[in-house]
Amino acid sequence: MEQHTSAESFNGSKHTVVTIGTFDGVHLGHKKIIDRLLASAYNNDLESVVLTFFPHPRMVLQKDTQIKLINSIAERKALLEATTLDHLIIHPFTQDFSRLTAEEFVKTILVDQLKAHKVIIGYDHHFGRNRNANIDDLKEYGKQYNFEVEEISKQDVDDVAVSSTKIRKALLEGDIGRANEYLGYAFMLNGIVTRGKGLGRKFNYPTANLKIEENYKLIPAKGVYVVRSIIGNKKVYGMMNIGTNPTVGGSDLTVETYFFDFDEDLYDKHLQIELLTRVRDEKKFESVDELITAMQEDEYYSKNFIKTLNA
Repeated sequence: MEQHTSAESFNGSKHTVVTIGTFDGVHLGHKKIIDRLLASAYNNDLESVVLTFFPHPRMVLQKDTQIKLINSIAERKALLEATTLDHLIIHPFTQDFSRLTAEEFVKTILVDQLKAHKVIIGYDHHFGRNRNANIDDLKEYGKQYNFEVEEISKQDVDDVAVSSTKIRKALLEGDIGRANEYLGYAFMLNGIVTRGKGLGRKFNYPTANLKIEENYKLIPAKGVYVVRSIIGNKKVYGMMNIGTNPTVGGSDLTVETYFFDFDEDLYDKHLQIELLTRVRDEKKFESVDELITAMQEDEYYSKNFIKTLNA
């Protein structure tokens, strides 16, 4: 797959079949669209193109938006790269770009730059300045500029019944099982391991404190989760706490993971950690002894859950 930092930098050798969207989550609904894109490209001897945008349009157009994304842009790239796409274009979404009229977008981006022979798009897709053009307008432009428009019907979308909004809601509620079911893979957090207060080591539960650089990345609900990571080509399981450590007077949100049967220095290393299931809410205990007992129970529950994965 070739990656392009803008539509202008695209230089495909053939005509293309294109789909357009933010693709946050690259979830099962998105994969259905991409499968259709790939099949169409193969059957018509075209190159497959996903045109996506960063930052998210709401981040640019609604400055006070609090939207959090399921994937960082690096995660989105990696997930799309795992398909057999020919081209991924991550076009900068700016105020100027948002002011393009629908026809300017079609003529300049789809026709002149991407050489679109076919566009596959959802029935409810809107585009152009103020998002005032819809699928019917796109079909009219298709007749004018000689490209085909394939509509993904409401029924096709409803059959999958998955959306980025539903996944964000599940994550914010701590329902990691439902989120992962919608995603078709385990939700992940990426970051650099930094030094924390070292409290976990005092409790015999040394943790890796994950610093997530992207302030737009969605962090799931506070609580304890069973997690998995690949460290040095080895699959390692553990339990993660997302929260403020209220029992010991914490106030800042931290993401800390205790890895089972693992004792290596992880400071300054990049980790990708997958969340598999949620154990419990974060709680404020009456004493440190109660906290340690709860952590022991969490460990027991987590290890039994992991056994079911590997059974």
